[in-house]
Amino acid sequence: MTFRLFDAPQAEPSQFVGFAGNVIDRQAEKRSDESANTALSDPSARLLLMGGGRILLKFNGDAVASSYFPLAEAKALGADVRDAVLLGVDDNGPVLAVSVVVEDEGLPESIKAVDYRSVYMQNLVDAGALGALAQGASLLAWHASHRFCGKCGQPSEMRIGGYKRVCTACATEHFPRTDPVAIMLTVTRDRCILGRGRHFPPNMYSALAGFIEPGETIENAVRRETFEESGIRLGRVVYHASQPWPFPYSLMIGCFGEALDENITPDTAELEDCRWFDRAEVLSMLDKTHPTLFTPPPGAIAHHLIRAWAESA
Repeated sequence: MTFRLFDAPQAEPSQFVGFAGNVIDRQAEKRSDESANTALSDPSARLLLMGGGRILLKFNGDAVASSYFPLAEAKALGADVRDAVLLGVDDNGPVLAVSVVVEDEGLPESIKAVDYRSVYMQNLVDAGALGALAQGASLLAWHASHRFCGKCGQPSEMRIGGYKRVCTACATEHFPRTDPVAIMLTVTRDRCILGRGRHFPPNMYSALAGFIEPGETIENAVRRETFEESGIRLGRVVYHASQPWPFPYSLMIGCFGEALDENITPDTAELEDCRWFDRAEVLSMLDKTHPTLFTPPPGAIAHHLIRAWAESA
């Protein structure tokens, strides 16, 4: 058995996917119940304003928009900062995220409410801001869906800058959740399996994916989901990269799986289509020279899985 750590690249593949460019120092060891208020009192504090799956962006004629607002401007746009979540500190000062009621009407001309997916797909902000968006969106979504204690049903309150909720009745502590999702490319030496989900854009094919269940290893989740969706059994499974995915608070865990057979039996309840693709066809889909089909955009971990295999020959 070889030890692969010292043969690994200095920059792991996860650094090159969308939502992974977060440069905020989370300062987890310094969090206290006063962390958010202390950060808000800092004149350099900047806020992300989010609500309903959208974020407010400032467009000032530059190619890249700004997603950060000073405290006074945030309040003028309706932000109630009492429940602001402290993301951490970057080179410019504290960064927080706060929920707002996002309405297009009444916004200044230079400010637009843009859905998270469009921000990522259209490269509207830089990599660091996109990573901060993923952190803030995931935390705010968790708080919105966990306002009551899962043990006794009574209201809970935010603590330590947004990284814990405590029940007001039974004092049970609740912590932010991350839902792990296996996304996998099943391959042979010369072919890979791609599928079409029913919600996909027309003509797009991607890697298969599914949630990892309790008590399950990543590798076994990859094997189970691949068999459930394609009928293909896998042998070896290797990890490739991961991606924060704020829809609402997932972590995509990308793997390659070794196909032990080639007879696909697709799950028609979940997939419109699932089939083998050879390397030449996949490369044309990646490079947008295929006459009809294409893969997910470069920011998606699926794109990186597919390209890593297609260019490995």
